[in-house]
Amino acid sequence: MKIVRRIGASPRERGSATGQSCPDIFELNDGNFAVIGTEATAQLDAELPPDASRADYERIVVITRDTLLRAKAQIPDA
Repeated sequence: MKIVRRIGASPRERGSATGQSCPDIFELNDGNFAVIGTEATAQLDAELPPDASRADYERIVVITRDTLLRAKAQIPDA
């Protein structure tokens, strides 16, 4: 598994000069995506809707709205 490219603007382009807020989205060579975000499984697990589930090895992470909106144009439709 390897990172192919960043999706959206870099943290620095989004105003994180200190490295304190660095959510990020990357496309992987297998077509999947990797996300750097704030781990929030404990806070959000009970909030998942009834038709959502999470495996024991999966975590809920939060990224900023700005991170996702800036990535939107680079996310493939298919």
